[in-house]
Amino acid sequence: MRELLIKKASSSLVAAMALILLLIFIAAMKQRPLQHKTHTYLALGDSYTIGEGIAVEESFPLQVVNILRAKGIDFKTPKVIAKTGWTTDELQSAIQNSKLEGRYDFVSLLVGVNDQYRKRNVGDYISEFESLLQQAIHYAGNNANKVIVLSIPDWSVTPFGIGATQAQIASEIDQFNEANKQVAEKYHVHYIDITPGTRQAVCDAGLIAEDGLHPSAKEYRKWAKKIAAIITSGL
Repeated sequence: MRELLIKKASSSLVAAMALILLLIFIAAMKQRPLQHKTHTYLALGDSYTIGEGIAVEESFPLQVVNILRAKGIDFKTPKVIAKTGWTTDELQSAIQNSKLEGRYDFVSLLVGVNDQYRKRNVGDYISEFESLLQQAIHYAGNNANKVIVLSIPDWSVTPFGIGATQAQIASEIDQFNEANKQVAEKYHVHYIDITPGTRQAVCDAGLIAEDGLHPSAKEYRKWAKKIAAIITSGL
């Protein structure tokens, strides 16, 4: 009888120890940092993506990565395919001519201001933007949740845009943004409407770069925080 009690007590002790070890393991797993691999980020766009008018490190893709690194999330330097003046079809050609890795953990897309500036048809923009978005999703491993579309900034509030055609510019920007938003919703990707924030530059010159046309590092910082929040939630 005594031996039976001892065996039962030993079994209970072993079970208790196993449970304690399991709980310790679970707690340790929960406390593991988000950083478990080196992530990749592809940024597709035009002058707004390369950060025309400011230092390269102040562009929003670089600021996104720096914000995430500060949180202990390891990211490679973002791959940027963008150039001042590019329209949707020019970005498309550049992507086709670029040697891209097969897959990126996250992809952002911001393009269209030059289509608007050159007075191109919104209908043509829709089809070209949709093709670009399909490619962005492809490079994100066919995972729409890893793709982020940004709306087109409103340059009508900058020194270059203020004047007789200011209202027209703003109206056209709205039309192009309505188009890219509809396409983004169709493919269920993330959509960040940064346009209202850029319009605050009418009363805050600090949101405009020294070139008098493009956003400043301060404005890009607002975009970067929003993008970083989406990326963090998607890890």
